Amino acid sequence: MFFWIICVLLAAVVGVMVAAPLWRPAAAPAASPNVAFYRSQLVELDRDITRGVIAPAEAKIARVEIARRLLAADSEVSVGQTDRASPVIAAIVVAVIAAVGVSAYNYLGAPGYGDLPLKARIAASDEIRENRPTQAAMTAAAPPPAVVDVPADYLASVVQLRQIVPTRPDNVDGWALLATHETHLRNFGAAAAAQEKVVALKAAAATPDDVRLLLDLMVSAANGLVSPEAEILVRVLLDQDPDDVTARYYLGALYNQTDRPDVALRMWRPIVDAGDATQFHVASARAQIADAAFRAGVKYTLPAARGPSAEDIANAADLSDADRDSMIRSMVAGLSERLATDGGPAADWARLIRAYGVLGETEAATEIWLEAAEVFAGSQSATAALQDAAKAAGVIQ
Repeated sequence: MFFWIICVLLAAVVGVMVAAPLWRPAAAPAASPNVAFYRSQLVELDRDITRGVIAPAEAKIARVEIARRLLAADSEVSVGQTDRASPVIAAIVVAVIAAVGVSAYNYLGAPGYGDLPLKARIAASDEIRENRPTQAAMTAAAPPPAVVDVPADYLASVVQLRQIVPTRPDNVDGWALLATHETHLRNFGAAAAAQEKVVALKAAAATPDDVRLLLDLMVSAANGLVSPEAEILVRVLLDQDPDDVTARYYLGALYNQTDRPDVALRMWRPIVDAGDATQFHVASARAQIADAAFRAGVKYTLPAARGPSAEDIANAADLSDADRDSMIRSMVAGLSERLATDGGPAADWARLIRAYGVLGETEAATEIWLEAAEVFAGSQSATAALQDAAKAAGVIQ
C-alpha cells in the first residue's frame, strides 16, 4: 500500500509540473516601440500647433494619419497576446501521462508483488527446499502415467512377476527385472520401489549406474520434481564424482524449481557446454538453461549441438550402393563395439537399433533393444526414443 501511495504522489507532482504551464496565462508583452513613437509624434504635433509652426489644416491631416498608425500598432500588440490554454487540454495531457505510466509498470513491473531483496529471496528459496514434500507425497500427487499399449500376454507376465518377486525378497535379479518391466509400463513409482530394493540389496556393491537409475525413476515418479530423498542420491553421486552429469542435472533442476536459477546455471553450464547434446540429461539441461540464465540476469548463448560434419555427409553421398552398404556395416560394427565397451546416450542405442533394422538383422536389433531398454529404464524420453527405433526396426509392434 505504501508503494502505491508513493506512486500516486509522484504522479500528482509530475501532473502538476506538466499542467502548470498550460494553465498559466502568457506574460503580457512589452509595449511596442511603434506605439511610443506615434504617441511622441502626437505630443510634438501639439507643440508645433501651439508655436504656429504648422497650419491648422495640415495639423489636422497629420493628426489623423498619426492616430491611424497608433491604432494599428496597438492592435498588433493585442492580437499577439494569448490567454491561458484550455483546461481540457491540460487534463488530457495529465491523463495520458498517468495511463502510459500505469501501463508501462503493469507490463514491466510486478503489480501486487512485494518488495523482495536478494537476501530475503535466497532465504525464501532455502525455506522452500527445506519444506518440500517427501518422495511418497510427490509420487501420490503426480498425474497417472499414460497407458502403454502392450500385448495381453506381456501384461499377464508382468502381473505374475509382481506376485513372485516379493516372495523372494533377497533376489536382486528379480527386483531388477521387475524394475525394468514396470518402467516399460511407465509405472515409475513401482519401478523406483523395485530399483530401491536393488540398491539396498547390493549395498556397498551398488554401482553409480544403479544409483543413477534409481534417481531417474524417482524423479520420473514425482513428475519431474526432485524430492529430498532424490537429493540424497544426488549428493552421493557428487561425492563420488563432482562432474557426474546426471547428478549435476538433477541438482540444477532442484535449484531451478526453488527459485535459484543462478545455482541451476552453475550446475548446468559445464555439462551443456562440453556434454553430448543427445544424452538425456544434457538435452534436458539444454532445454532449460537459457530461461535459467535469463532469470539469473546472465547473458548466455546456447552452444550448437554437435553432429556429423559436412565432410562426412559428402563422403557418404559419393559412394556407390555397395560401398555405402559396406561403410554402414563398418560404422554399425564400430558403434556396437563402442556401446558395448563404453556405453553411450540413448540416441546412439536408438541409431544402432534402426541400423540393424535397415540391414535386415532383426535378431541383432532385438538384442540391442532389450539391452538398451534395461539401461535406460529410468528415462521416459529415452525409453520412448528407443521404442520408436524398435518399432522402425520391426522388433516390436
